[in-house]
Amino acid sequence: MSNFLNTEHITRQTQISNPGTTVGEAQQNFGANLKNAIEQLNNAQQASDQKTTALANGEIDDLHDVMITAQKASIMLQTGVQVQKKVIDAYNEVMRMQV
Repeated sequence: MSNFLNTEHITRQTQISNPGTTVGEAQQNFGANLKNAIEQLNNAQQASDQKTTALANGEIDDLHDVMITAQKASIMLQTGVQVQKKVIDAYNEVMRMQV
């Protein structure tokens, strides 16, 4: 399972980006990275739900794997919520700036 904030991918994107990147390209890159992160979070939640259901139905008996998957999904969700809060705080700070 990949990390919510795939730092290797973000670092690679930053290295590829040159100082001459247009605002539109930067917005597209940010949007693509955000979409990727949300998809990874969703996939982790779905995997956790599937394994939990399979355990409850008796289809699998590896409780440790189910708990680890659930914990990973929980941590990813908590991280996503914290990132969301930071983005909202940053947006509000920018909106308070006087031009």
